Amino acid sequence: MKKYWLLGIIALLFTACQESLEDRCERDAKEYTRKHCPTAIDQNTIIDSLTFDRATHTIHYYYKLTGVADEEEMLKQINAVGELKKGLKNSTAVKTYKDAKYRFAYTYRSEKDPKKILLDVVFTEKDY
Repeated sequence: MKKYWLLGIIALLFTACQESLEDRCERDAKEYTRKHCPTAIDQNTIIDSLTFDRATHTIHYYYKLTGVADEEEMLKQINAVGELKKGLKNSTAVKTYKDAKYRFAYTYRSEKDPKKILLDVVFTEKDY
């Protein structure tokens, strides 16, 4: 009987220590931002931060565009929304969050005018 009691307590301890997916996502976003932001993704793109909104289950990426990419017209020419959607569909790094039907938001701001949003898009489970 003591064996079962001990196993029950051990099982309870392990379940009590587990982190929820929301907690994990929030922690990962804060940690990524603290360790890696701002970081140049390519010659014209800088990731400024990554956040998680618990209320809407949205993972939000914030970028800054520089140089030739710092124009709305350029984003239309390269079909930025379509490329982001394709990248999200093919991404295995966020599979856990896609399986949980999280939303993914991308905001691109201008380096020349930081108040100017060049692109703001949100993808839901229907998109990926």
